[in-house]
Amino acid sequence: MGIIQKQFLYGETAFSFGGGVILKILHELNSFIWGLPALVMILGVGIFLTLHTRAAQLRLLPAALVACFRPFFSTENDSDRSKRRALCTALAATVGTGNLAGVAGAIALGGPGAVFWIWVCGLLGMVTKMAEASLSIRYRITGKSGDFNAGPMYMILETMKKKWHWLAYVYCFFGVVASFGVGNATQINAVVGGIHSSLQGLGIEKCIWLSCGIGILLGLLVWKVLSGGVSRIGAVTEKLVPIAAAFYVLLCIVALWHRKDKVFDALYSIVYGAFHPQALTGGIVGSFFVCLRVGAARGVFTNEAGMGTAAMAHGTAMVTEPLEQGMMGIIEVFVDTILICTLTALVILTSGIKITYGMDLGIGLTTQAFVSVFGQWVSVFLSVALCLFAIATIFGWGLYGIQCFSFLFGYDQLKRFVFLQACMAVIASIMQTQTLWLMAEIVNGLMAIPNLIILAKLAPEFGIMLQSYERKKAGNKHWNS
Repeated sequence: MGIIQKQFLYGETAFSFGGGVILKILHELNSFIWGLPALVMILGVGIFLTLHTRAAQLRLLPAALVACFRPFFSTENDSDRSKRRALCTALAATVGTGNLAGVAGAIALGGPGAVFWIWVCGLLGMVTKMAEASLSIRYRITGKSGDFNAGPMYMILETMKKKWHWLAYVYCFFGVVASFGVGNATQINAVVGGIHSSLQGLGIEKCIWLSCGIGILLGLLVWKVLSGGVSRIGAVTEKLVPIAAAFYVLLCIVALWHRKDKVFDALYSIVYGAFHPQALTGGIVGSFFVCLRVGAARGVFTNEAGMGTAAMAHGTAMVTEPLEQGMMGIIEVFVDTILICTLTALVILTSGIKITYGMDLGIGLTTQAFVSVFGQWVSVFLSVALCLFAIATIFGWGLYGIQCFSFLFGYDQLKRFVFLQACMAVIASIMQTQTLWLMAEIVNGLMAIPNLIILAKLAPEFGIMLQSYERKKAGNKHWNS
């Protein structure tokens, strides 16, 4: 096999080819991509947009909340229904296993302080996502199927000189790869891990055949939904996402109520640990930069702000005013990062369980935290929430993969893409967690580069769009977006 390595993990048995060479290379590549340059780019664009728009994500948050809930209570207005579907599709891709497994991993690898940097990325990401959603409406096109095609690739083609158009193709290439890794493999793998954790509590040991069976069932579901294209994906996600999110938030609130006396200490450890990680991790996480890097990487993984992916979902909304959908971008990150990630982190930090710092235990750590509060039976309910999140994420990222794949190869090849997505669901059910997360974070970083370039270029135009929108609304007594 040379240096090619594949690792599959079942219980105590591990099959590994090529030593640890590929895993070591992935570690080094991940550290480089998520080093100082990437953090400067992602956080820098967010800071620039925040200053340029006078912290629009905070000023407009109340209006954005109104704009968010209104479509969920409207059944007659096509525009509201379209905004709701676009928001749910975008949320489907962001609210997933990163909120459960990703946050747990951030705490284990970066200490409680990593959550603080997830918050920072979330606050900056709210305005970044607002810009992405607004600009995607402005530069979208109508495809052959009649659906809107939108995303960073079309923004690049429409606003940059021809010599830079290759960035659009690079972005779509990484988008296709990410749809298999970030959007499919990590989600399937987390579902299988969660189910195994629940079954172990009932005395049932891990089994490769059970993993394969779960993968096959999910693969068939992926095939069925993605084959229906944008309309079917939107119809599924607008029903699945609110149920999954409400179910998990309620579970977290009940858990925190049982540990309410420890919530303040948990919040203190997050803030203090952001600048003194070694004090809370026994020196295992002894670097401020490691804490920041892990938090930023997992923060971007969960909310995807700066990656441009949600622009492909928001761009499908039937709205004439780009900022109307931009407001949905604010809510998307707020719900994903500020609300759900924070709840997960607080449940873990108030649970009293021992955290093995330096080792990414993923969903297992989150499961232990809930079990310490409710008992072993809750792992079944957590597995249900995990499955709902993961399936929604697969469908949301399926849309992104379809957009990127069709941009590169045309719509007549989409059946092959859907088939490969279904196959990946089976393969991912038996892959090693650590390898999947490393590859997912690497592709996330690579995808962000072309999108951040075009965002930085169009930031002044977005500022003008926002000023025009606010002037238009200034004479109204109520925000009607």
